[in-house]
Amino acid sequence: MKITEMGFKIFRFSICWTRIFPTGEESEPNKTGLDFYENVVDECLKYDIEPLITICHDEMPAYIANKYGGWYSRHLIDCFLKLSKALFERLGGKVKYWLTFNEINAVMGYPEMGMNSVEDKKRFQGVHHEFIASALTVKMGKEMMPDALFGTMFALSAFYPESCNPKDVFAAMSSRRVKGLFYSDVMIRGYYPNYALGLFEEMGIEIKKEPGDDEILKKYTIDFLAFSYYRSAIINDKSNINILIDANPNPYLETTPWGTSVDPLGLRYVLNELYDRYQRPLFIVENGCGHLDKLDENGTVNDTYRMKYLGDHITQISNAINLDKIPVMGYTPWAPIDLVSLATGEMTKRYGFVYTDMDNEGKGTKKRIKKASFDWYKKVIATNGEDLSY
Repeated sequence: MKITEMGFKIFRFSICWTRIFPTGEESEPNKTGLDFYENVVDECLKYDIEPLITICHDEMPAYIANKYGGWYSRHLIDCFLKLSKALFERLGGKVKYWLTFNEINAVMGYPEMGMNSVEDKKRFQGVHHEFIASALTVKMGKEMMPDALFGTMFALSAFYPESCNPKDVFAAMSSRRVKGLFYSDVMIRGYYPNYALGLFEEMGIEIKKEPGDDEILKKYTIDFLAFSYYRSAIINDKSNINILIDANPNPYLETTPWGTSVDPLGLRYVLNELYDRYQRPLFIVENGCGHLDKLDENGTVNDTYRMKYLGDHITQISNAINLDKIPVMGYTPWAPIDLVSLATGEMTKRYGFVYTDMDNEGKGTKKRIKKASFDWYKKVIATNGEDLSY
């Protein structure tokens, strides 16, 4: 298989911070790491594939996590800006689309934020530092690359009230804001919303700001909103929602083998919800179907369920564009090749168009085999989503 075989028009990938600054404290970036990413970008451009780079994808050097407590420390802002500057200096003339953070509303704790606590009082302080780091990155990026566009990626699968009981309706609204829209509100509207200030007061949270922080947030907002969409969740007044998994089963929807609801219309709902709120271009950068894929006697995977899942979602994107007149910048499904699922830590929960011969213990030949969905999605790209038949 070659990079050009499926016909991708864009390739979203993420930077590994330690490849550029192994501890995060170095004064100069690692040339070998920058060379690596420039080679990736050059290979994409060689085949007219637009690179979309996520600067921070749920990780950081362990050194600055352990020394400073990760994003709880304001020092991380300077570390992040140093990383961003090195990337912009090397890749700025070749990359137009940038995401500052991945699923910023879903990450917490040590693995993603370098913090030894998931306590809200500390986590929201860390999030504030990420907000400032993102805004200052946008400022610097616009100065260095005037034509570049900046976004942040949010986990924004749909939330519905479980019933028309006003308590459930209010709980769904509140959960949606606290778990998702608070983050995009700050980064797009440029200020902390009133409901967040009330919530912080109720929870005893005081965000420590430096002079000028509010002005930074207001002036350097993101250009577009990128988000992941996998499912919808229903909420009642007793729900304690984890946005990476379903809250309560929805009797109107089918589910995957892992119990994840399948809700294509929910994607159109979210596109409308977000554009009504922000009037900014939207980019769906993750959408996919985790499934139990098995090689058949012909040595392939006949994954018609994946074709149906993706095809139904693409239909709803088309409806949002053509009927609702929503500016959708693009769509990058998760994922081209099978990989370990973040939500469950399994290799057997597969998402790709290409089968990877490896089990949950890492055993296997690592051989890659095209699934039936590979050629189907190649056709989808070639027809710009007009032909979804399988």
